This record gives sequence, structure tokens and C-alpha cells, in this order.
Amino acid sequence: MASAQGTTPLNQPSQQVSDDARGYYTPGAPLVDPVAPTGPIDQRWSQRKFDNRLVNPANRRKLDVIIVGTGLAGGAAAATLGEAGYNVKSFCYQDSPRRAHSIAAQGGINAAKNYKEDGDSTFRLFYDTVKGGDYRSRESNVYRLAEVSANIIDQCVAQGVPFAREYGGLLDNRSFGGVQVSRTFYARGQTGQQLLLGAYQAMERQVAAGTVEQFTRHEMLELVVVDGKARGIIARDMVTGEIQTHLADVVVIASGGYGNVFFLSTNAMGSNVTATWRAHRKGAYMANPCYTQIHPTCIPVSGAHQSKLTLMSESLRNDGRIWVPKKAEDCDKDPRDIPEEDRDYYLERIYPSFGNLVPRDIASRQAKNMCDEGRGVGPAVTEIGPDGSEQQVRRGVYLDFADAIGRMGRKAVETKYGNLFDMYARITGEDPYETPMRIYPAVHYVMGGLWVDYHLQSTIPGLFVTGEANFSDHGANRLGASALMQGLADGYFVLPNTIRDYLADGPFEKIDESHPAVVEARTDVEQRIAKFLSIGGTRSADSFHKQLGNIMWEYCGMERSEEGLRKAIDLIRELKAEFWSNLRVLGTNESLNQSLEKAGRVADFIELGELMCIDALNRRESCGGHFRAESQTEDGEALRHDDEFAYVAAWEWTGEDGAPVLHKEDLIYTAIEMKQRSYK
Repeated sequence: MASAQGTTPLNQPSQQVSDDARGYYTPGAPLVDPVAPTGPIDQRWSQRKFDNRLVNPANRRKLDVIIVGTGLAGGAAAATLGEAGYNVKSFCYQDSPRRAHSIAAQGGINAAKNYKEDGDSTFRLFYDTVKGGDYRSRESNVYRLAEVSANIIDQCVAQGVPFAREYGGLLDNRSFGGVQVSRTFYARGQTGQQLLLGAYQAMERQVAAGTVEQFTRHEMLELVVVDGKARGIIARDMVTGEIQTHLADVVVIASGGYGNVFFLSTNAMGSNVTATWRAHRKGAYMANPCYTQIHPTCIPVSGAHQSKLTLMSESLRNDGRIWVPKKAEDCDKDPRDIPEEDRDYYLERIYPSFGNLVPRDIASRQAKNMCDEGRGVGPAVTEIGPDGSEQQVRRGVYLDFADAIGRMGRKAVETKYGNLFDMYARITGEDPYETPMRIYPAVHYVMGGLWVDYHLQSTIPGLFVTGEANFSDHGANRLGASALMQGLADGYFVLPNTIRDYLADGPFEKIDESHPAVVEARTDVEQRIAKFLSIGGTRSADSFHKQLGNIMWEYCGMERSEEGLRKAIDLIRELKAEFWSNLRVLGTNESLNQSLEKAGRVADFIELGELMCIDALNRRESCGGHFRAESQTEDGEALRHDDEFAYVAAWEWTGEDGAPVLHKEDLIYTAIEMKQRSYK
């Protein structure tokens, strides 16, 4: 297996242990995917689909499935499993499944259709995804994703998703970061919304047919585990406060990612980690939690008043050019007054092969570097440095469409990006047709999540995890337009073909609400809620969340170091102690109470934040969106260490006061060679 620093024998990655995180965790037994496929990579998925056992239609009617989340992964799974004849219960905290955060995805969905005849293929999409993830994802899972991608487009077209089309009526494509072909299908700047409507209408058809029962404004607060198997959830009716028990034969978590651990992110305000974290505390391993993605194309922070950041689609990098002034003294000038020779199109300069289409982690890091050099643009914002001191920094770079408008005409730009331009103008009060947009990186997606095997089953039998809630497909950095691809692949095509192998053992023994394990789970939820309401401190959950976000962004954000991560762990532990002694939650449980909801979510974010920092501290290498200051090349690029870290870090919960246990799953590549990434 080739690495950036040499080679190790094939199938024998090193088991060296990093010293940085010693004392924060306990080494555990190696982890092996028990159902990992073998054989030629292009035959593994088709062979597995054939090998997996079937469930006959009469038996499906006797089997109950709970799905938590109604985004692309959860909505597609509910529609598909409902149509197959299973009894499905679908849960979401939103007032409608259509408000799942998948709706916010703008730019497109990847698929290896090769409509442009530009050299694309299933293998190239597979290769680009593994390379884009910095060789920290499973090759079998990624190849399956690339293989299934073509089916997704056909499925969505059949549902009526209004993909953009060329003049002749054929589906159009555009490029995204990290690739040199056009494979991204899109519906203007509303791709996520249109795809979600397709999944939603498919699910609603099953609701009408009686195979799917829908529970909106319900939040999962605990996983029910009976005899080591997932058998249900405890949920709170967010309107009445009623604590409900829902039991089933299998549970699917499709609740999205945990980017809101940073407080400021592009995620919806309600996005949280509670469903996955409750499962983690019950025995599901959390994999690669420190792998977070910083999106390069967001509207910059404007002040301390903000509680959310706005994403501008990465598709804008197709035609927009990113630059900063060459001289710091020009940063105050109107960008239209800065002549061409005084502009630094730094991505085109540093990465001539890919230019503005480098992957998100590289584009984000270089934007930070430009601003750190004093060449950022826009109003200065106050930042707290590692030593605690305050400093004024400009955090913005230009995304300029002047060349595109001159080349294509304003009407063509409006057709491709008009709603994005309108959104930018409404938020900033600036016209991006007349003056360059200002953008800066922000927390967007997470590649970490619950560990799953090739069948998408977690370390708890009967608990399956799909979409962004699992870790399996993106490694250390997700390529743009691959989130929608994974969500729909898991929901429509992968999960229905793997969950049946587990359900083939049914019908299962029926349990009721009097079972001791069910009573214990419900009691835990009730006691936790009572605790939140009884602390009677002086601080809101929001204030703790904002403080946690500051810690995470400063020390576990775009750049991390051993010193900073150790400090972050200490600060988070202090914050946790104060949270449980000084939290104030107003109101009662017996009504709509957003303060109570937020308290539970922030409590889980605090615990997750500590594990993220421990994971980041242990991984003393730079890869993908995880940049360690101690591990970089001479020219400041990310430097991996495949001899030490070519593994999935799967963390086991050991209790409130116990150190987490680290299990390593070695990453073995047979179809491609591991290399140091280069986009130059």
C-alpha cells in the first residue's frame, strides 16, 4: 500500500499509536467490518444484493421499522420500505418532512452518467471521491455509491424532479470542486429542495396507502435496546410534551450531521446530534468525529449577533473567480477600482490544473491563509486568538462574476444562478451583478458519524444508520454535490437491499412497554428532562452553546494543534460542569418549550465536542478538512501519515466518567493506490 511517506506491505497497515492523546482515551480491540465484501470491486455490490436473504411479502407485513429523520436518506428509505410492504413509522422534529435540512442543498447531485463524453465513468467518480476524501474512506462503500449514482438520476427524473436541461432537452451538467469532468445534475440553485420534494411525495404516497405512519414535531430522546438489539425509541411530542414509547423490529437513524456543535454553521437552527449521540451512549460506536467539512463559499460573519451562517452554492465556483488584493493597503478599496494587475487569483495561481475547482478543504484553507496574511476584504471582525487576546481581522475574499457576465451575458448568468444572486443581495444589500460577492469558509457538513458496516448496520444489531448520520462514504473531506448522492443512494437503493438480510430472521419476539429495558429508557428520559427543569441557574442553553461553538471553532476548526486541542478539552470540561450546575430552563415539559429542547441538544453537543477534540488530538496528521499545524509540507499543504493513520477511528462510550475506547478499522485499498493529493 503506497503512502505519501513510503510504503507498507499490502494489507498490513501500521498499528502505531499517536502519543498526543495518551491519557484521554483507552486503546481498544481492532475493529473489522464483519460483512465487508471481497472479490472484484465492480462485482461486490451486485453479488451482495444476490447473497442477502429475502423477506417474502406476507412476512413484510408483520415487520415494523422506525425511521428517524425525513431528509433525503430518511424520506427515501421510508418511501421505499413502505412500498415494499413493511410497517414504517417516520419521525421528524420539523412541522413537515419537507422542512428537513436536505432542502438547503443548492448546487447539485453527482452521478456518473458521462453525458458530456468528457471521460467520466463509475470508476472515475469512485476515484475522485476517494482522492477527495484524502484516502480515508472505505473503497467498497465508495465504489457502491458511484455505481448506484446513475440509478438515482433515473429515479428522480421519473418522480418529476425538474433538473436543468440543455436546449435540446437533454439533462445538463456542471462541474464541482475536486473534479475535472461535468457530472453534477442540478435544478438551478434549488437542487436539494426539488430532490426532497420527490422523496417527500413518494413517502406521502405510502402514508396514504397506510404503510407509513408519520410523526411530525417529535424528537427522539433515547434508543431502546433489548437483549443487545435496537427495538425502538423514546420520543417527545414537542407540542404537548408527552413522552412516548415507540417499539419496532429495527430502527433506522437518518437524522443528519452535527455541524451545529460549532454554533455558527450553515446547518438549520434545529439540526442536532441527539439521535446519534443517544445511540452512541447505548453502544453504537462514533467514527471519525473530528472530520468536519468547512465550506469555502459562505457569506462572511457580520457580527456577534449572528446565530447562523448562509451557504452560497459551490456551483458558483464554476464561473466565478476568487481573488484578493495583492497589496494589503488595497483591501479598503472598492474592488471595481482595483486593476487586474493588482489582483491575486490565488487558487488559479497555486493550483493551475484545477483553479477555482479545487476541493472544498483546499479552497477553504487557502482563503484563511490569504486573510491571515492581511489581505482579507470586507469589514473587520473581532476574533479571540489562541492566547485569549482579541484581534481585528478581515474575513472575506472576493467571488467575482465580471468575467462570466462578459463572456456569457447577464441573462445566461441569471438563468444559472439567479436565485443565489437574489439571496446574496437580500442578505448583504449588495448587488453581485455589479460588485463581487464576498465569501469566507464556514462549517457545513460532517464526514464523521456513527460507525456502520457494509450493510449500514451500527455496532448495535438492528440499528441502521444512513446519510450524513453515518461515517462511511466521504473520508476526511466530502466532494461537493455528493451529500445528495449519498442520502438518496442509502435511502432508495442500499438500505432496502441490506436491511432485508437482518429482517429475514423475523418475525421477532414482540415486546411491550412493560419490558424492563423499555421502562429504563423511558425513565432515563423523564429524569433527564426533570433535571434540566430543576437546575435553576442563571444561564440559558443558548449561551452555553455559543461558548462551546467559540471553543470548537478556535481550537478544532480550520486548523488544529496539540496545544490548542488540549486547551479545548479542558475548557469543554469546565463548560460541562457549569452547564449542569448553572443552566436555567424556563417553562414546563407539558407544553411547547424550545428552551427545554435546546437544553437537551446542547448537553449532547458538549459531550460530542469533547470527543471531537480527543479524536483530533489523537490524529496527528493533516488530511482533508482536518489540518494539523504540526503536519504540513514545506509549501503549507496538508501532510498525511498513512503509516500511522490509515484507519477509521471508532470510539466506544464507557460512561459519564470513563475514558472513551478507541477501536481502529484498517483501511485497505486494492483497486487504487494511496498517494499524496495534488491538484496543481
